[in-house]
Amino acid sequence: MKITLLKSEDYTRSPWKNGGGIFTDIAGAWRADAAAKDWSSLLWRLASTPIVAPGPFSHMPGIDRLQMVVGGRGLVLKSPTQEFDERQPFTTVRFTGEMEIVTALEDGPVEVVNLMARRGAAEIELVALREPGTRQLAAGTHLVYAARGDCRVRLDGEDFSISHEDTLKVELDATSQLALVSGLAVLGSIRPVG
Repeated sequence: MKITLLKSEDYTRSPWKNGGGIFTDIAGAWRADAAAKDWSSLLWRLASTPIVAPGPFSHMPGIDRLQMVVGGRGLVLKSPTQEFDERQPFTTVRFTGEMEIVTALEDGPVEVVNLMARRGAAEIELVALREPGTRQLAAGTHLVYAARGDCRVRLDGEDFSISHEDTLKVELDATSQLALVSGLAVLGSIRPVG
């Protein structure tokens, strides 16, 4: 087990693929043999971003996406064939990077967290931990993001305090137990395929 506290002041910023906004990059992984850390070498990435105006999402072939509103409310993602309802904060929606999506903001700007992964390279999950309780974590990388205020978690009996917008990165070779002790956290889980 390897545990790293990622501090919000150390996060980097990068443009959306379509240039329409800026991501705050929380954590990510790229192919080791790639010349550059770019969209073509991306394995997975957790990022937050504000959505302040309606507009199109970036086209990301081969990328699976999970998204959750963590600030504000009233976001709807619209594609030609379906809608993804994120009107209530901490609701996770799943869609592919190939989908043509346009945002609708029904109640002003929102802040979202995105967990993205190269299809076939990793399986991903994004959930809100709202109530104290325990859950099992599988082998892989887990990111506990303090999206709204400070929170405390317990990992295999050891307590960790996470300040607002910081992230506890947990890399596991075997299953482990995570408990939310107090506050609210967003848990992103990445399990490599193969």
